Order: sequence, then C-alpha cells, then structure tokens
Amino acid sequence: MILDTLPNAQRYYALHPLFQQLFDYVRSHDLATVPAGRITLDGDKLFINVNDSQLIPAEEQKLEVHRRYIDVHFPLSCDERVGWMPLEHLGQSDEPFNEASDYAVYSCPAETYFTMRPGQFCIVWPEDAHAPVIGEGKIRKLVAKVHI
Repeated sequence: MILDTLPNAQRYYALHPLFQQLFDYVRSHDLATVPAGRITLDGDKLFINVNDSQLIPAEEQKLEVHRRYIDVHFPLSCDERVGWMPLEHLGQSDEPFNEASDYAVYSCPAETYFTMRPGQFCIVWPEDAHAPVIGEGKIRKLVAKVHI
C-alpha cells in the first residue's frame, strides 16, 4: 500500500501505465461537484467511482480485497480512517471470492489504521486488505479502479 499526497503522484507513474492518466485527470477536474457515479477513462481498464458515503465505525467495517484491480482512494470532503492488513495475514473470507465483482470480505479487524485527508491518496494493491470509509458523518470520495 502507498499513502502520499497528490503533488507527489508523478513518483508512481512507472508502477502502472495508467497511473499518469488517472492522476492527471484527478488533478485537472473539480470532482467535488460532479454527480456521484462512474467516470470512465479507459473502458473497464480505468474508471473512477465518485461516492457519497456514510462513514461507519471501525468495528462495523470489514476488510475487502480485489484481484483484478488496484484501488486508488482519494478522500475529497473530509478525513477518512482506513484499516489495512496484508493478505497473507487473513484467515477465511466471509464468503468465497466473487470473481464477477472482483471482491471478497473478511470480518477480522485490521492490524493497522491510518487517516487520509483531502489532497492525499492511497494505492491499494491486491495483496492489501483494506477497510475504507471509517469515521463519523458523510464523505465524498473517489475510488479509482485500475486494471492489472
């Protein structure tokens, strides 16, 4: 997992051929005011989900993992706590991995928690189990999906 600020995004362009397109788009558009929903940048290879979500307590949030996509999270409206745990520390998922939606969840608590602030982002690889949208109140955030 990588946690950094938008001014440093160019450091990560070499990690995936679509990262530059993603970060250039996020920096050049006012995404705080667009309608919630999907913004398609390159079909199913690169898209952004604009979410208006209710933050929830850490003890209620489950860890999630993906296999086909890298997630890049961008909080826009407020701070967001995120739980993290390496994939190899997880036990059995709540249900078998859902290949169609590229998703599995785990009820165990995260090992580490951190706070993201507007202007920051985190890159979450398939080996990173993550529990986003932790806190109180509502948040507007972006979750970019970058196909591996």
